[in-house]
Amino acid sequence: MLILLSNDDGIRAPGLRFLHDALTSLGRVAVVAPDRDQSAVSHSLTLHNPLRFNELSPSWYEVNGTPTDCINLAVNNILAGERPALIVAGINDGLNLGDDVTYSGTVSAAMEGTILGIPSIAFSLAEDPTEENIALRTNEVAARQRGYVVAAAFARKLVQQVLQHGVPQGTFLNVNIPCVERSEELRGVQITRQGKRQHHVPVLRNVDPRGRPYFWIGGSTFQWLDEEGTDVAAVRAGCVSITPLQLDLTNYAAYDVLRRWHLTP
Repeated sequence: MLILLSNDDGIRAPGLRFLHDALTSLGRVAVVAPDRDQSAVSHSLTLHNPLRFNELSPSWYEVNGTPTDCINLAVNNILAGERPALIVAGINDGLNLGDDVTYSGTVSAAMEGTILGIPSIAFSLAEDPTEENIALRTNEVAARQRGYVVAAAFARKLVQQVLQHGVPQGTFLNVNIPCVERSEELRGVQITRQGKRQHHVPVLRNVDPRGRPYFWIGGSTFQWLDEEGTDVAAVRAGCVSITPLQLDLTNYAAYDVLRRWHLTP
């Protein structure tokens, strides 16, 4: 059984190594990931430049492209025609909640796997310990490492379930995990829907030393709507959030409304 791993944080990201080590007992694991950080590239493909890959060590490949490029290149070339049983993306350094899934390269890697007909999961880990876990802040680096251990252990459990049961056709799983020291500190697992931001992403304006304005998209924190049953609410409550996402973006309620307009050319 072959499991394909990728991410958007790059081939050297710690979350990728923790995920790899957690899954090696479940099958043969191949890693095909970007050669650099490709966060927030969404579902982009490289169409106007050549793609190249380099084998860093057995079954570890870096690609000079996006996460979507990595999945395509892996399935159609690098793996020499051997079809993965599962594609797993992550563990992303930071959450991919609500509207942010449209930007995430990690989530898009899972989406591309689903387009190719392969069951796929994206895993993300909260960047910072929650305020309740003050002890974690005494050694943030060590705490982060333990967070990855917990996230990877849960990833292994969920991967086992998906390998056994599969996922509905056209569906992939977006999983967000709070940052905690020990698995028993997770307060449960919730099946959720996408949350929603309260405000748009901020665009910060500043001036360079030559007096010319420049802009930086995104701030340090975002405000989310506090709605029960969402991925945001689950993670805030200290629970793992599993959101089933689908390829079909059609709004069927709007579809029926538009049909009643009786439009003509």
